[in-house]
Parts: sequence; C-alpha cells; structure tokens
Amino acid sequence: MKRVLDVWWDGRIVGQLTQNQHGALGFAYAPAWLDDDRTAPLSASLPKREKPFTKRACQPFFAGLLPEEGQREAVAQALGVSEENDFSLLDSLGGEVAGAIEILPAGAQPPPPSNQSPERLDDTALLKFLDELPRRPFLVGEKGLRLSLAGAQSKVPVVLVDDAIALPAPGQPTTHILKPPIERFKGTTENEAFVMRLAKAIGLQVAPVEPRIVGGRTFLLIERYDRIRDPQGRVRRIHQEDFCQALGILPKDKYAKEGGPAFTDSFKLVREQSSVPALDVLALLDAALFNTFVGNADAHGKNFSIFYQIRGPRLAPLYDLLCTAFYPELSPAFAMKIGKRATLGELDARGWERFARDAGMSLPFVRQRACKIADDISGKIAPVAVEIVSHGMDPGTVNDLMSFIGERIEPCVVSLTK
Repeated sequence: MKRVLDVWWDGRIVGQLTQNQHGALGFAYAPAWLDDDRTAPLSASLPKREKPFTKRACQPFFAGLLPEEGQREAVAQALGVSEENDFSLLDSLGGEVAGAIEILPAGAQPPPPSNQSPERLDDTALLKFLDELPRRPFLVGEKGLRLSLAGAQSKVPVVLVDDAIALPAPGQPTTHILKPPIERFKGTTENEAFVMRLAKAIGLQVAPVEPRIVGGRTFLLIERYDRIRDPQGRVRRIHQEDFCQALGILPKDKYAKEGGPAFTDSFKLVREQSSVPALDVLALLDAALFNTFVGNADAHGKNFSIFYQIRGPRLAPLYDLLCTAFYPELSPAFAMKIGKRATLGELDARGWERFARDAGMSLPFVRQRACKIADDISGKIAPVAVEIVSHGMDPGTVNDLMSFIGERIEPCVVSLTK
C-alpha cells in the first residue's frame, strides 16, 4: 500500500512524497505547480517535470531535511520507527524544517496562524528543556510540535517573545535555533560563538548568534536566515537547501572523500545557481579561506547553502562555524581538500595553486584575498574575544581559542608561498 505526504510551500501543494510497499520513496510535482510559470523547483536537483522522481533522485533532498547520526537515532527511538525510514520520520517531524516547505499527511492543511500564545520557558523550564534534548531531540512527542533540522548536533527551533525563549504555537514559524553545547567537547558554545562573531567582524555574511547562560548552563541562540518578517510583521519562511541537497548527494556522503561536494563542485554550483554569481563566488572563496585559517575542518557540503530570495538565489549566510582543530580528538583533515591537500601541515604553494584552479580564479588573486583575511582576523580577534566574555562565557576557554587561532595565521600565510 502506498503512503503519501503532501509537500507544501507558502500555502500551496508543491507535490507528493510517496513510499511504496517496498519502502522506496518517490516524489511527483502537482500539475498546478508545474503549470504555473511563477513557481520554482523544490531543489536544483529536482527540476520541474511531469515524470515522477525515483528514490535515488529525491531521497537526497528529503533525507537532507532530517537530523543525522546520533540525533537521528534518538529521534527514531523516541518515535518508535526505524532510523532508516525517511518517510516515517518526515511524517512525524516535517511540519517545520529548514527552508520554506512543510510536509504534512495527505489531505491535511497547514495549521492557520494560531491565536494561542507561544509557551515561554522560564529558567526552570529552560533547564529542564536542555536536559531533555539529548534524550528527546526536537521534543518529539510534544503535543503540537513537528520540528526538524539537519545536522548531527543537538538543536531545536524556537521563537523569541520579548527576548524570552518560547516553544512555537501550532503552525507558527520558528525564528531562532537553540543549540546546547556538545557534552564531550569543552566550550563548544564559546567556540562557535567566537568563530561566528569573528567571521562577522571581518565582513563575512553569517547567521546572527548570541551566546547565553542559564543556571550555569551555556547555549547558543542563532537567528534563522530562512525567516523574514513581511510588512505586516508576520514571519514568513524562505526556501533554502544545502549544497548536498542541491547536488543530489545523500547526507551520509556529505564529506568530499565519501562522494560529497568538493570545492570544484561547490564553486560550479554557486556560479550556476546564484543570481549574483560574482559576489557569491567571492563570498565562498572568503569562507573557504576563513575556515582554513581558524581551523574549521568540518566545512562539508551540508554546511553551505543556497537560499531563494524574491530577487533570486544567493549563497546563504554562513552557519555552524567551529574551530574543530581546537579538539585533538577530532580529525584535522579538511572536509573539502585545499588543492588535494588534506591538512594544514600538507598545505603548500602548489596546493593553493590547484585550489585557485578549482575555484576558477588566479593564484595571485587568491593569495591577495588570503592575506587580507589573515590581516582582518589578526586585527579583530582580540575585540571579539572581549565581546564573547562579556556575555558571561568562560574567559579561559575564549583566551585559549584566541591564542590557538592566532597561532594558525602565520603557518597559513606561509603555506601560500612555500
């Protein structure tokens, strides 16, 4: 027996996601969506067409809406379904995902704007909430909540009410993402807040982040770039997809060495999809250089996205920036090699030359841009450290991060010419 879910976008049905009796997914656009010249494809990997898409074609996009690794396993256990069953997971979680779409049981309507007020969380409730997240990601099973975000780290979509964190009312778009620290690594809240704010300080486009603390517990509050307010003050969802979804690559293959996007694929995608490719190619170059300099080796294909503004597709603001090199337990290998060089220790002028070719740019321009990024980081790193500590974050961890990143700059610059 075929199971069916409706895929909605801004109050209209885009198409139907199906699962046949053998468990295979399929997706087909609705005729009305295909007939409207103003409607966009769901994904760069799913162009508008009458012929249905097979599991192989549509699974990367839909699986890419779901959590990964331990988060996925915990969600599946809480729901009592197989962690391999994308359809069942989306059936339970697909009401509020990354981007503009909503995935609902066939025949169900998206909940209208609710008169119910969001449930504010006082400090006691927030601490309980933080305790429950590892066991019950996205608060699965909570009445009225159908939430999902991609990624392996614990996080949950929320709203703010007078600067207080709240759970959304039924049908209410979330505006922020709450991200607790990773328990097995020291100071990940300080780390991500520091690196994200450092990127912003040197002029990169990043999702706004705020480190917070309650009852001695730290967490990060991230403003969603895929949400905007219309002239009437209503929150609207903006469609987006990560590079793996756009390229038709499964989340489990997100690392380049496993078949995920490499820089060649990423720059090509941005040139083909962006409405302002010159600006976005430069932004992607700056992001690659910044990640190399600050030690973010985990910048894989699901940590870059395209979002679909009214004026056309653009490279999304950066997110999930973390100095992974700060933790010796983590691999130092780049998620996307720099010119076939896997680590900072391997980087040399020939590697940068190959990287420049992959990016479609000249080596002198890449060197010039890299030196500017290095100088900007060196000039902003101390003020950003002071800023993060002012939010109540641990000064020892922040100072250690500042020193660690500062010591990487010279080897990175030297590698451009050695």
